[in-house]
Amino acid sequence: MRILLFTGKGGVGKSTVSAGTAAMSAARGLRTLVLSTDAAHSLGDAFGVEGALGSEPVEVAPHLYVQHVDAQRRFEQSWAEVQGYLLSVLDTIGVDRIAAEELTVIPGAEEVFALLELRRMAVSGEWDTIVVDCAPTAETLRLLALPEALGWYLERILPVQRKMVKALKPVLTKAAGVPMPGDSVFDALVRLHDELAEVRELLSGPEASVRIVLTPERVVLAEARRSWTTLSLYGYRVDGVVANRIFPAGGSDDWRAGWVKAQDDVLGDVGASFEGLPVWRSFYRPTEPVGVEDLREVAEAAYAWSGSIDPLAVPDTPAPFRTEADGDTTVVRLALPGLAQWVERDQVQLGRNGDELAITVGAYRRLLTLPAALARMRVSGARVEGGELRVTFSRQTTNIESE
Repeated sequence: MRILLFTGKGGVGKSTVSAGTAAMSAARGLRTLVLSTDAAHSLGDAFGVEGALGSEPVEVAPHLYVQHVDAQRRFEQSWAEVQGYLLSVLDTIGVDRIAAEELTVIPGAEEVFALLELRRMAVSGEWDTIVVDCAPTAETLRLLALPEALGWYLERILPVQRKMVKALKPVLTKAAGVPMPGDSVFDALVRLHDELAEVRELLSGPEASVRIVLTPERVVLAEARRSWTTLSLYGYRVDGVVANRIFPAGGSDDWRAGWVKAQDDVLGDVGASFEGLPVWRSFYRPTEPVGVEDLREVAEAAYAWSGSIDPLAVPDTPAPFRTEADGDTTVVRLALPGLAQWVERDQVQLGRNGDELAITVGAYRRLLTLPAALARMRVSGARVEGGELRVTFSRQTTNIESE
């Protein structure tokens, strides 16, 4: 099964490109699902079937299904036990029922439950290709960082809290005057953790990748560069870039000629910025592409720029995070492509706390839980080289050296 996620700055045409890619996949006879995790769904508009779409896949063409993620429905399915407990606590202390329901919705809930819906579709075994029309870049980065971040909390904090509540439940209930969480609440949180771990494994696996959509503008390109680095920091493969809404050359209009020249200059920088990745080009058409056939034609025309590269093939890009062992040392290599283009070297920071490695790149931070074999070793060196952060672990007692 192939999983493709499309992201980019708001307004660059992600929905058009993702919908076109899905239509192209379906035209090959592959059972294809395209779903939107963006709260402002626009897939229905792109396919011209807005009224027919719902929270379950709807067939819009042979082999092609479209779905809008219903975050509220997934919330009710996955969070009911926890919300029920929280409502009982708030009711005990006199909080208004409507206000209590608002307070029991966790921040970022829509992103969490969009991930759970993606997992449900992926493990169903019904699909050859799943295309995800993601929210704009910032929301997508938050979405893809969630499984690891929530997993860290649930693995470390939840077991301690569960033991404490079991031991002190009679005392706490009497002293505080509010009900203590039962096993069903903790079981719901454990289930959430396990499902998010599956999402993480799916999206960082070899058959999944992210595709960045941009328009040939300086501001958009700068954000796309940062996205490539940050997605790699979180361990996700980026397999290509789609430069969308390009003015075709020709004509004698000075205004248009100016745009063509400006876009050509930026497109030159796009190729240099994403060295090693295919850059596909999608040109403006005489009319807006709406409907399955129009979208398929847009995608096929764009991907023709890659020559022999199959846009639906599993990428041969190495995993962003990998290790290399050599005797008493092991080197952890984390790809950070494009790093030098938007962040200074001193903004890359490394810290170690027990079995955790904290990596900070600009405003983004990732906590890596080290495998047991590495957790027993010491960090003996760290450097940024060739678009990678390389951290050396050694069995000998040495101090960190940064280059």
